[in-house]
Amino acid sequence: MMAAAAPPLAARLLAGDRRALAQAITLAESTRSEDRAAAEALIAALLPRTGGAIRIGISGPPGVGKSTLIERFGLHLVAVGHRIAVLAVDPSSKVSGGSILGDKTRMAELAARGEAFIRPSPAGTTLGGVARRTREALLLCEAAGFDIVVVETVGVGQSEAAVADMTDLLILLVQPGGGDDLQGIKRGIVELADLLVVTKADGDLAAAAGRAAADYRNALHQLHGAAAEGGWLPPVLQSSGLTGQGVPEIWDAIQRFRDTAEASGRLARRRADQALAWLREELSQGLLDWLAADAGLAARLAEAEAAVGAGSALPPAAARRLLAALRGG
Repeated sequence: MMAAAAPPLAARLLAGDRRALAQAITLAESTRSEDRAAAEALIAALLPRTGGAIRIGISGPPGVGKSTLIERFGLHLVAVGHRIAVLAVDPSSKVSGGSILGDKTRMAELAARGEAFIRPSPAGTTLGGVARRTREALLLCEAAGFDIVVVETVGVGQSEAAVADMTDLLILLVQPGGGDDLQGIKRGIVELADLLVVTKADGDLAAAAGRAAADYRNALHQLHGAAAEGGWLPPVLQSSGLTGQGVPEIWDAIQRFRDTAEASGRLARRRADQALAWLREELSQGLLDWLAADAGLAARLAEAEAAVGAGSALPPAAARRLLAALRGG
């Protein structure tokens, strides 16, 4: 797709053409230089139509029930008049590089709704289980008229920090298990969460979910106490993706968070900080791409990697020499 295709694609996207949105995200995810130029031109044209959605990050360990709960959540939002886009960042195939779970079968009912848009994307080699172009896909969804955008991550350790850097709030999903599970959750991950949800709170696990919720509430009080940012102490809720229990309460909590964050200025500060973080990431990746694209610099990079790998050079010193080469020194 060439740069000349950007203006008509923007018009179709703004008119609500779902296929145009899918094409725009594909364009943004492309690594071809001509496609990158077209994607940047497209997003620049659409930028005035972005920023109005509630951006929600959802993370948690594999098996916690992210997709099941997101589908219930999405169906609830559609029922009360919202339009939801879900950017599901899936594990990548080591063979093809593509998305392993990218057939939308995990959210089949939600995917069938015209008010919803689900886009699986491979995580690739990006740290944190978040695709490099997820931010751009998020902006495209906003321009297409979706007022709620959910970024679901694979939950691989760094995903919580990565998704927190591009969303308004982070929801951490945890499983029933009480104190034993609490010991295995890193403090940093819990501190990042704006809302905790204990999943699978139904049937035989209902009692365990209640105990786990009490444990997490106690832990959050100890972590945050009166110093909770912007006056917000992350609530701990219980839910069931099977029955839908707790889903309306999750939406209520999100709206309370949004109101609190806007009133305190926290939301504006967070989005400004995220834009700066995005700039720094692009600069860092751009430098690496530059090194790889220049034959002479690529050779020096390979030599530096070999020396560092062999233990004959320190990484900081090798990096300084490469940066000096970039400056022509």
